[in-house]
Amino acid sequence: MNRPDRRRVGNGSTWASALRVLCLVLACLSWPGSAQGDRTIILSTTTSTQDSGLLDVLVPLFQKKTGYTVKTISVGTGQALALAARGEADVCLVHAPDAEKKYVSEGLLLNRRLVMHNDFLIVGPAGDPEGLATAAEALRRLAETKTAFVSRGDNSGTHQLERKLWKEARVEPGGPWYLQAGQGMGATLVIASEKRAYTLTDRATSLAFRKRVQLDLLVEKDPSLLNVYSVLEANAGKFPRTNAAGGKAFADFMVSKEAQAVIRTFGVDRFGEPLFFPDAGKREDALRE
Repeated sequence: MNRPDRRRVGNGSTWASALRVLCLVLACLSWPGSAQGDRTIILSTTTSTQDSGLLDVLVPLFQKKTGYTVKTISVGTGQALALAARGEADVCLVHAPDAEKKYVSEGLLLNRRLVMHNDFLIVGPAGDPEGLATAAEALRRLAETKTAFVSRGDNSGTHQLERKLWKEARVEPGGPWYLQAGQGMGATLVIASEKRAYTLTDRATSLAFRKRVQLDLLVEKDPSLLNVYSVLEANAGKFPRTNAAGGKAFADFMVSKEAQAVIRTFGVDRFGEPLFFPDAGKREDALRE
């Protein structure tokens, strides 16, 4: 069967990606009793929590502890937030602070709480000697030299940060050198590796895929690359069919001592370093100091 072209140039997700999201939503909504008393929870989340393997550990722990069943929709953060803001997911775990705060201010999502953080990286062709300092400087230089760059192009948290970085670099990216994948983070890394191109990635997915791609770390530890994950609940007042009790239970679990302890050490055994750092109860501005 022919697969959709992942090298698409343009805005938005591919038709295949949109169809996949629709099918996942319909499948989740078809489970009996999607109202508050149900034992099934619909979680919308960014691809990095899935690609890194973190949810493969945390979700079974939560299900065993509570008796709930979690149905996960793993998409870009923009889509994950929109699903919960339409009442099509009960809870979301995402990483786009500006968009999250906007939904909360509009009353569509509730009770935003910090869960964890790591950072974003700019990675590129293995062995590339190019010396790049800050993220904005790196993007400006890539644009000047028209060096291939692969964007998520899917309104994910990663894509939203990328757009902000281009703005800081005073560059409007476009042209044959600027490719938009319309894919999740793992798939975007694979495309960048195949194309010998640069891309922006979260550290967790980069580590999880390091044996599958030929990409080197080029820019890190720039304050603008902080990557903060939060959990938010759907507003049952606006969407009565959402499982408010289940969504809150999952959100509470993500900031619990048990989950935070798992996050603190996740990845150390495989990569020699944690993929995320727990942040429950912390102030967001303190993370940026």
